[in-house]
Amino acid sequence: MTQNGNLKRRVRARAAKTGESYTAALSNVRKPSPSPESDKDDIKSVRVAVAQTTFYNDPRNIQALRASGLEIRSLMREAHGAGARVIHFPEGATCSPNKRIMSANGPREIGSADWNRFEWDDLSEELDAISKLARELRLWTIVGSVHRLTPPHRPHNSLYVLSDHGELIDRYDERMLSHTKISFMYSPGKVPVTFDVDGIRFGCSLGMEAHYPEIFIEYERLSVECVLFSTTGEISENAPASSFSAEALGHAASNSYWVSYSAHSPQSVTNPSGIAGPDGRWAAQCEGNGQPSIAIADVRSDPKNLARPWRRKARADLYTPHQINSDPRSEDRHTF
Repeated sequence: MTQNGNLKRRVRARAAKTGESYTAALSNVRKPSPSPESDKDDIKSVRVAVAQTTFYNDPRNIQALRASGLEIRSLMREAHGAGARVIHFPEGATCSPNKRIMSANGPREIGSADWNRFEWDDLSEELDAISKLARELRLWTIVGSVHRLTPPHRPHNSLYVLSDHGELIDRYDERMLSHTKISFMYSPGKVPVTFDVDGIRFGCSLGMEAHYPEIFIEYERLSVECVLFSTTGEISENAPASSFSAEALGHAASNSYWVSYSAHSPQSVTNPSGIAGPDGRWAAQCEGNGQPSIAIADVRSDPKNLARPWRRKARADLYTPHQINSDPRSEDRHTF
């Protein structure tokens, strides 16, 4: 009786407040309130680690190639210990060959790269060890490396996408190459690359592509929740003039998605690697001490975010029907 009496009081109170009939008020009171858990079911989340690593640029140096592999695997273990499902490394994390070291005319003159100078077998061994650890840790690993093609074709500057089974499921090749890269060093890529982890879609970008908003708009159209942008960054004395980290924040805000920004550790004194949220702010950043490290953030989908669907409409043909087709040279254009 007490429960029934409470129900009647709630119904009468609602009817008095809203002007509804008793029957309508009863129906609304009996509706189950939205469950917080049901809202959570629509939100997907993946823990991502972004890394900054030591800068190695001499592919003839076997000891350096081995050291880069050891460092990458150490950071993978650290990310796994922090509960990460994905770890994201910089461009050329294994080795980012210096244009003067590679130049057949070098080091004073920059010319066509001599890729016979690269210790390819040692690189392959390190990549194989990285893929085995990815399988052991069940950790998606996105790592920057040079990808050799059959001579006389130049290699690609690439991001390898290793699944949590240690399988190479895809490879992103830098598309928008710098003048030096396209003239003397690499073959350009052709297509965007996306992959899904636990319901979250990721896209890949590389090198200097932060300068090209069309790359990031394309990934928005492909419904990614996070773009993994890898770069070598700049040496610390030039880093204050760098726009890469600022552009990463801008792309995140203008596309309403996450951007993971991974560069090498020397530039971290002024521009550490980090993960930008859809609000254009850093959700996490690595240490700014010039040393290798990782930062962790939970990348989440937001099905209630209205900004993305609105911007898609705005970028389509939303405004054309509302525009006035007048002669721009007409008198009313220059009158008050």
